[in-house]
Amino acid sequence: MSEALVECSFCHKHKDTVAKLIVGDKVAICNECVSLCGSLLDDPAPAEPTEVAQELDARSVKAHLDQDVIGQEQAKIMLSVAVVNHYKRLNRHDGPEIQKANVLMLGPTGSGKTMLARSVARYLDVPFVIADATSLTEAGYVGDDAESMIARLLAAADGNVELCQRGIVFIDEVDKISRRGESASITRDVSGEGVQQALLKLVEGTRCRVTAQGGRKHPQGDTVEIDTTNILFMAGGAFVGLDAIVRNRCRGTSVGFNAEVTPGTVTDLAAVSPDDLVKFGMIPEFVGRFPNWVVLHPLSELDLYHVLTQVRNNLLEQYQWIFQQDRIMLEFDDEALAAIVANCINNHTGARGLHTELERVLMPHMFELAAYRDGAHTSLRITADLVNTPRCLETHE
Repeated sequence: MSEALVECSFCHKHKDTVAKLIVGDKVAICNECVSLCGSLLDDPAPAEPTEVAQELDARSVKAHLDQDVIGQEQAKIMLSVAVVNHYKRLNRHDGPEIQKANVLMLGPTGSGKTMLARSVARYLDVPFVIADATSLTEAGYVGDDAESMIARLLAAADGNVELCQRGIVFIDEVDKISRRGESASITRDVSGEGVQQALLKLVEGTRCRVTAQGGRKHPQGDTVEIDTTNILFMAGGAFVGLDAIVRNRCRGTSVGFNAEVTPGTVTDLAAVSPDDLVKFGMIPEFVGRFPNWVVLHPLSELDLYHVLTQVRNNLLEQYQWIFQQDRIMLEFDDEALAAIVANCINNHTGARGLHTELERVLMPHMFELAAYRDGAHTSLRITADLVNTPRCLETHE
């Protein structure tokens, strides 16, 4: 007969040091190991990386973008093709090695650059972060370094490295990191050209180590290695003044009686060349890492009206829901909506200005919602007069 087992076969603790020891045929396990195994089984399995279906096509991507962004047809087509090609590259199992094609979006404020990037990420169901380029500096200086974007993407992926490595990073206000002129400053350009240099390898594809909890690195902190080769980078900016560079190039500099005169002026950013961006202050290496260019145009009055009333989760529905919480039905006259749109056109704030206008018009009424409710009011109708001469913010008598 075999000798009785007196210790755990897994942790080798003696039976006298544990509460219980379960003995089987030539094996034993203590209550502590049983509890550990139970906790491991109760923990949910880590999420698997999101796989993009092979049948993903540009038309389906654009149809999704149409629900969130009004107008910008050419930009949506270019972005849809770029995204589909990127994920074909990720899902390939044979054939030639495909180079990554990051996306650069040029257009005025409020034209839909950020919304396009966010809508694409929502459709593909991948981690997505918006990084403000104005807060980035070279590593070692006050501010966020370039790798902080990847740390935030890892946090958006709930720490899942594989999922993080298939995500999307949108670098907003990228035009603000253009390098300064030679005589602008004698100090090091740590938030301009220095940031562009720091982004080069990250955007093209490299292995970097970021903190698991986000934030700045610490010598004794735990880090995680992330491969950025398959992360899609999108960059957007208004590039104010770039149109003047394009006009000067297209107009030419020849003078005299035999000079060739170009009729009209060119103001469309679609005519931008890489050399124009270099003159603006972007270094050639940075421009070359964004082969896909998406140009967005200022939204027309009709476009802004549709943004206000038709897109998914539009602003009118949002404010109507807020008023419904106090059992007040919010309505707008067509003339009121037209006045709101006209104010945005005059202020050159684009779709983002619609939110500002609605806040300005509705703020006094939202302040008195409880008074309206207690006074048995059931509806509020906004007219053009209320848009142009909103009530002063004061307590309800």
